[in-house]
Amino acid sequence: MEISLKTVVISRTGKEGLICMDNMRADIKVTFFVKVNKTREDVLQVAQTIGCRRASDQAALENLFDAKFSEALKTVGKRFDFVELYNSRDKFKAEILQIIGTDLNGYILDDCAIDFLEQTPLESLNERNILDAEGIKKIIELTAKQKILSNQIEREKEQTITKQNVIAKEAVLELERQLSETEEKQKREIASIKAHEQAEIAIVQQNERLKSEKARIVTDEELQVANENKYRQIIVAAKNKERTEAVETERVEKDRALEATERERLVTLAEIAKEKAIEEQRRDIQEVIRERVAVQKSVVQEEEKIKDTSAFAEADRKKAVAIKNAEM
Repeated sequence: MEISLKTVVISRTGKEGLICMDNMRADIKVTFFVKVNKTREDVLQVAQTIGCRRASDQAALENLFDAKFSEALKTVGKRFDFVELYNSRDKFKAEILQIIGTDLNGYILDDCAIDFLEQTPLESLNERNILDAEGIKKIIELTAKQKILSNQIEREKEQTITKQNVIAKEAVLELERQLSETEEKQKREIASIKAHEQAEIAIVQQNERLKSEKARIVTDEELQVANENKYRQIIVAAKNKERTEAVETERVEKDRALEATERERLVTLAEIAKEKAIEEQRRDIQEVIRERVAVQKSVVQEEEKIKDTSAFAEADRKKAVAIKNAEM
């Protein structure tokens, strides 16, 4: 047997709407949460009443509890005017749970939720039904009162707005008058200030012109003095230049003379060095000649010795031949 939480939805709308204490109908939709109690006795009771298979069947549950839950809604709904019912849903819900109770032949009611609650539309009511007629009358009366109240509020609102507009307009006009007076006063003050400022400006301008003229005269005098100083400086500079050029010319001439003397000295030294070099070369040549003569002399002596040696050898040979021939 399945013992999980199940839902049973009771919806009453239109002509079947819930009738309140003031005979106004309410369209309502309430979801009830039921489940099989976990005790052994309750499980056996459910099994014996509707069977294990149908214990969790949605259609079976709705058939089982629809009448009881609907009756509970009717009973509790009659305890509330519609407006009270609409504004006190928690109280309405609590009384539903209280009147149904928790013991439901093996099932227990876990909770319920009001999913939808609104006034039944006027066109869905039956004016031939005495209760609906009372409800229609109530709705018309309440609607009329609300319209009158709304109209009264709207008129009071318009009066208040008009009064506020008048006060605001008067305040604006007063502010504009004050603004105009303030602007005129400011214009007069500005004109006075401008006249005073213009007079002061004229005085300042005159003083500035005097200062400017004095400054111009001083400047002209200073320029004249500066020009004279400049002319004197030019003359002094020219004389200084002449002296400098004369000194420079003298220095250049001296440098040139020194350079010429130095060149002559260097030329003389070069010629002396050249003569010395030539003399040394001459001595070297004489030495070479003497050495060459000595060598030639030595060579001649050696040649003479060789000739003498050859002659002696030839004489000895001839002598030996003669002796040998004589012995034969």
